[in-house]
Amino acid sequence: MPTHDTTNFQPTLIRAVVLDDDGKITLRDVDLAPPGPGEVQVRIVAAGVCHSDLHVTAGAWQVPQPVVLGHEGSGIVTAVGDGVDDLEIGDHVVLSWVPGCGHCRTCRAGRPAQCALVATIVAPGGVLYDGTTRLSDATGPIHHYLGVSSFAEEVVVPVSGAIKIRDDAPLEDVAIIGCAIATGVGAVRNTAAVRPESTVAVIGCGGVGLACIQGARLAGATRIVAVDVVADKLELAVTLGATDTVDAAAVPDVVAALRSAVPEGYDYVFDAIGKIRTTEQAIAALGLGGAAVIVGLPAQGEYATFDPLALAEADQRILGCNYGSSIPHRDIPELVDEMMAGRLDLASMISARRPLSEAVDALADLAVGHALRQLLLPGRDAVEG
Repeated sequence: MPTHDTTNFQPTLIRAVVLDDDGKITLRDVDLAPPGPGEVQVRIVAAGVCHSDLHVTAGAWQVPQPVVLGHEGSGIVTAVGDGVDDLEIGDHVVLSWVPGCGHCRTCRAGRPAQCALVATIVAPGGVLYDGTTRLSDATGPIHHYLGVSSFAEEVVVPVSGAIKIRDDAPLEDVAIIGCAIATGVGAVRNTAAVRPESTVAVIGCGGVGLACIQGARLAGATRIVAVDVVADKLELAVTLGATDTVDAAAVPDVVAALRSAVPEGYDYVFDAIGKIRTTEQAIAALGLGGAAVIVGLPAQGEYATFDPLALAEADQRILGCNYGSSIPHRDIPELVDEMMAGRLDLASMISARRPLSEAVDALADLAVGHALRQLLLPGRDAVEG
């Protein structure tokens, strides 16, 4: 894999969290080439730790390695490449892990979350638009993760992957808008188009699930039932808008428990976990005309089962949801505005703020269910060091 041509330019030496071919994760020095045409460089203020990162480190998803992890974050623009005229040095941005190209068929149709260039080159190749990487060290090129690689002091991303936001928003808190909030709220608003007075269930109360709950509250749903195995997460779900809870660790049958709360079945059920069991539960809990929205992403190669006759007879739907069907340049600034107006609670969803050097521990805590959304703060390493 070639690296970006840096003739006449000096790379920036940064610290970054790298997953190597042998599965080892280390914080080490990495060279970051300057931004090319249509790209910007961003100093990371905060990076969110997401289950998608965990899937990669656990081997459930195959991505090119070595790779700098992280796909959720916020920061400040430090350099711009040729042809960039809508961002300038000093702008505050939230990073988007689907940097739509703007030119493919789906981007032209207003569906940048399905960008063909991202789906065929950026994400699977671990590169930027031109098929090369801006990251390297003495051993050779290092890949980008989902065009972001936010577990680092600085990043270079396509300009469409850096969404300008208002300067008065707290950059640490808004980091989670780039994935968890855009995905969860977007699943409610964009993918499902939840109507007022609807009944909603959300299976899984991690960062994305809690964002689904907040989205359902903002949409005017009258019943919002939260499902999880962790009591603290269920308590927070109520604070954020859930009207009822189901402790999946304490009931023999989650679907039966859900139907006990809403006997006729639900208008919308969001699977915010992505396990085969939870996907099947989401479908089974639907009412007439209901929609099951698959928001959490399963491991590659897994398959769920359902009764297609029952689905057809009840006029139900199964909806896939990638990135909340978001239009990042529209949705991310609006979500920041809603946070600033007090309608979205992000601070309560952040369970820890840790230095970049604790990335491995943060991933371990996420794996055992001890954390909601954790932030890695690159600047804290310098302070604590």
